[in-house]
Formats: sequence, structure tokens, C-alpha cells
Amino acid sequence: MKNIVTRITVEVLGSPKEHVEKALKSVIEKLKGDDQIKVTNIQMFECKEMDNKLWSTFADIEFETKELKKVLGICFDYMPSTVEILDPAGLEVDTNEVADLLNDMLTKLHKYSLVLTKLQTENIYMMKELEKVSGKKTKK
Repeated sequence: MKNIVTRITVEVLGSPKEHVEKALKSVIEKLKGDDQIKVTNIQMFECKEMDNKLWSTFADIEFETKELKKVLGICFDYMPSTVEILDPAGLEVDTNEVADLLNDMLTKLHKYSLVLTKLQTENIYMMKELEKVSGKKTKK
């Protein structure tokens, strides 16, 4: 199979400015260190202060990989704001590979759902405990 050329946009928002810049550079270094991809182009943009006193920066990163599964993995691991497959234009994919990709995606979504459910349960418990201690009803 021909290499899949992909461009992603990775954004970082936070504070202080130095932390935001360092976080973006860390993501780029991790991608460069991944032996299943070849990073071919990086365009970083200036870190700017937003109205809410947070800082924001982003980078467009192009890379090549042999597997569509790796592209999906990068999407889950780095949560880019955009992803664009640049080449090949007409990507032929085996249906078994699509099924594997979908199953991987569903596994991750179920994992995130479990984490969210656990956090919601803990929040409800903490709110009830806070009501006991304070003697006041809390907003839900």
C-alpha cells in the first residue's frame, strides 16, 4: 500500500504562555519520535493571549504512514482539531481493516465513557457528602 500523507492541526490552550509553548513542542517531539510515521513538515504559529487571559497556539503537522490505523491512533492520542488525508486521493481500504478501525474506535469511546461515568458518580457522591457537612443543599 502507498504511504498515507496526512496533515493535522494540533492546538494548545492554557496558561502560562511558556507552558502552552512547551506543551505544543512536546507533542511535536513525540510525533517525531514515533517510528511508525515520518514527519515531513511542521508549521508552528505564534502563541497569542486570548480575551480570557489564556494563551493559545497551534501547529500544522504533515506526516506519512503506511497504515490508516496509525492515522486514527494519532487522532485519538493527540486530539487534533482537524485532520486531512492529502494523499492518496482515492484510498482503497479493505473492509476488514475498516472493521478493525471501527472496533478500535469503539473500544476507546467505551473507555472514555467509563471514565466519564466514574467521574459523574464521584461528583454526585462528593456533592452529597458536602451537603451532609455543610447542612445546605448544593446545586446540581
